[in-house]
Amino acid sequence: LARAAGLQVPKTGGAQKPRPDTGLYDMLSACASYYAEQLKQHPPAVEYLKQRGLSGEICRDFGIGYAPSGWDSLIKKLGNSEGKLAQLKKVGMLSEGKSGAYDKFRDRIMFPIHDRRGRVIAFGGRALSDDGPKYLNSPETTLYHKSRELYGLYLARQKSGRLDEIIVVEGYMDVVALAQFGFRNAVATSGTATTTMQVEMLFRAADTVVFCFDGDAAGRKAAWRAMEATLPKMREGLQARFLFLPEGEDPDSLVRAEGPEKFRSRVDEAVPLSDYLLENLESRVDMSSVDGRARMAELARPLLSR
Repeated sequence: LARAAGLQVPKTGGAQKPRPDTGLYDMLSACASYYAEQLKQHPPAVEYLKQRGLSGEICRDFGIGYAPSGWDSLIKKLGNSEGKLAQLKKVGMLSEGKSGAYDKFRDRIMFPIHDRRGRVIAFGGRALSDDGPKYLNSPETTLYHKSRELYGLYLARQKSGRLDEIIVVEGYMDVVALAQFGFRNAVATSGTATTTMQVEMLFRAADTVVFCFDGDAAGRKAAWRAMEATLPKMREGLQARFLFLPEGEDPDSLVRAEGPEKFRSRVDEAVPLSDYLLENLESRVDMSSVDGRARMAELARPLLSR
């Protein structure tokens, strides 16, 4: 049409982003298989999972594995050429020290993180010893962007397709423990605050999202940030609710202590977003005075405008 009219077509946008090397996905899949195999050969790791109440079936479904304690176990297994070693570095499986590269994950229960197509893109590792942080996550890579992913979402959708409801928790073990007790609709953020992009993914998968947080100050701060991320995505027919657990409890410990029926009733009684927002704002002002109510309206206005 432009040629026929003698016009120049304006060019928009930049060059397409290069697609990630498919070999990187293959490498992460090989890492997951290696860790799953290592779990079978490490009785203390199996015993730990049994103590946490997890069955072999659940561990298989989630692809849970074990990273050996050696400094170069993964390198010896999968990094047997310069190209393979470079791939391991590229996908965040190695750390760099004075004497060269070494395994990033050591003596840890390993949780593979999948993308929406079911491909392994990263890992979370839970320490079995006191060496290093309790939880360690893969760094950001060309395949893995924490703000865009949710642990357990692919598996939840595989089980049920379109979900009636999704429960958002804070940890990998919380997701797996809830699945063990029949809640196959739980997902977790990977150690980051909930983002608007993640909320969009949640509402694509379900009409109701229940944010489940610890009842302490940190949990309430995380809940408020989740609420702020959710507001721009709210529309007719969608619901967001907030569930605060007793202080000192997390979904993993609570569902084991009181059973799935009691936990189900807690989820059903979660506070709607509108109530949570208003209760939080009312707690910041003196609602018995005109000035306090005016201040509350000022605090609410920018939030409601979203």
